Amino acid sequence: MFDGFRSFDVHGPAGRLHSLRGGQGAPLLLLHGHPQSHVMWHAVADVLARSFTVVLMDLRGYGDSERVASDPAHQAYAKRSMALDAVAVMRHHGFDQWQVLAHDRGARVAHRLALDHPARVQRLMLLDIAPTLGMYENTTDAFARAYWHWFFLIQPPPLPESLIDADPAGYVRSVMGKRHAGL
Repeated sequence: MFDGFRSFDVHGPAGRLHSLRGGQGAPLLLLHGHPQSHVMWHAVADVLARSFTVVLMDLRGYGDSERVASDPAHQAYAKRSMALDAVAVMRHHGFDQWQVLAHDRGARVAHRLALDHPARVQRLMLLDIAPTLGMYENTTDAFARAYWHWFFLIQPPPLPESLIDADPAGYVRSVMGKRHAGL
C-alpha cells in the first residue's frame, strides 16, 4: 500500500501535519472524511499517482496529524483553520496551485479552501457532503439512530472525548464498523 510514496511531517499553523507524496504530474491534494485518515485513499492513490503528483494529508486531529487543543469558539477545528493547514502542506511540497479531491469532512475543508484561496485551487471535486442543515431540520427517529454520533460529538467537552477515550477501539467499531463498508 502506497508503494512509491514518501511520508512527511509538516509544521502547520497549529501543529504537526502528516502527509504522503507520490507520483508525477500536476499536483493533486486528497483530503479524507470523518472518521478516516489518508489511508481511506489506499485503493486509488497508486492509480492517481500515474498521472498526478498525489499528496495525501491527514487533517488536523486525524490519523498521524497532531491533535490540537480546542477553544471555546471551536476555531482550532474550523474548516477555515484546516484549509490553512492544507495550504501549509502544499506549500511545503513546493506547490502554489493544485487540484483537490476530497470526501466528507475533507470536502468541507476543501470547499472552504476554494472559497478562501481561489487562486490556489485549480479544480475541485467534492464527494459525499451531507446537507447537514437540511438533515438536522428534518430529523426523524430513524435519522437520529443512524447518525447518533453527530449528536454525541456536538456535546460540550470533555464529554465526548472522555467517553471515547474510555474505549477508543469500541468507539471505532461502533462508528466505522457498523457502516456499509465495515472496517
